Amino acid sequence: MIFNKIHWLGVGLSSPPGVLYLHEKGHDLEVWNRSVDKASKLLNNRLTINHLNFDDLKKNLKANDIIVSMLPASMHYDVAKLAIYKKCHLITSSYFDNKYAELETQFIKNNCLFLNETGLDPGIDHLLSHKLFHQFKKSISPPLVDEISILSMCGGFPHIPNKFKYKFSWSPLGVLRALNTPCKFIKNYKEETSDKAFRQISKMNFNGEEFEIYPNRDSTPYLKEYLSKEYIDKVKNFQRGTIRLKGWSKEWNKIFLKLDENSNLEKISSELWDKNKYQTNEKDRILLFVRFFAKYQNKIVYDKTLYIDESRNIENSAMSQCVSLTMVSVIECLIKNNTNPGISRIFNEINRVDFILDKLNNFGIKIKEI
Repeated sequence: MIFNKIHWLGVGLSSPPGVLYLHEKGHDLEVWNRSVDKASKLLNNRLTINHLNFDDLKKNLKANDIIVSMLPASMHYDVAKLAIYKKCHLITSSYFDNKYAELETQFIKNNCLFLNETGLDPGIDHLLSHKLFHQFKKSISPPLVDEISILSMCGGFPHIPNKFKYKFSWSPLGVLRALNTPCKFIKNYKEETSDKAFRQISKMNFNGEEFEIYPNRDSTPYLKEYLSKEYIDKVKNFQRGTIRLKGWSKEWNKIFLKLDENSNLEKISSELWDKNKYQTNEKDRILLFVRFFAKYQNKIVYDKTLYIDESRNIENSAMSQCVSLTMVSVIECLIKNNTNPGISRIFNEINRVDFILDKLNNFGIKIKEI
């Protein structure tokens, strides 16, 4: 498989660490953004920025180029169609959408890849889950396991908690929509659902700190991603979700009421942004963990947690580093390790998982273990 020039589409606050790394390492790189001035400022005026016009982009794309789309998720399908037309590879940090499946045969025909979920969450969480399951399989055989529980949680919040228990580094609209979205998870061997995620808030202790958590979207498709088939019917609990600071739900109760009343999300978002955005001298914090827990005849036979807990100044935030440096690690993994064409989420092969986790460690994003 061939990989040529990298085209990075969209330079928001999550992009600069990854873009600057690719530039510094001498990768053949073109950056495209709808606002040239905004992108130039975010990248410290170190690169030439192309105005993002799809006609111009189409003219510049060549076969086997890599398109990195940091555009809104609603635009990825059209970008994927463009990638197919120009026989390019495509990488996004956004969630896989089932409608992409109809495009897979065309990516395979072009000997190209369309990789999704290559950021923080989704992204690093998948890598840690695959790492834990690989270790689990090496130490435990199927007959000696009759119960498995997996908890995968991630959250970003202020390093020093504020009264609101949250701050925004970009538009709050995404957070509001996620809270307003149905969720599905497994509890006591059964699928549980909720029409809105914030109805399932619970308390959690991690490393001596108290947090609040709630489920995120539909967790159930990931079981087939993480586990081989002989373990699926042994899963007692499985949930992917979001971490928030202790006291968050109390401070956000008025917002939950507005969501129940179907209030205007754009208006709520604007109000939240005005009152709760990060200031330049503040730090954000990212906490992500995956716990894999197994029993046999009511005895614990495996219990391990992998996690990251990072804090950075908001101008070079932990969130932006975890998202974009994971993406560039995926790109370098592709270039150095050949793979099969098609559409998928971030890699699950242990050699690729280890490659990316080692890269993140070299970037200062440390994978820790309990």
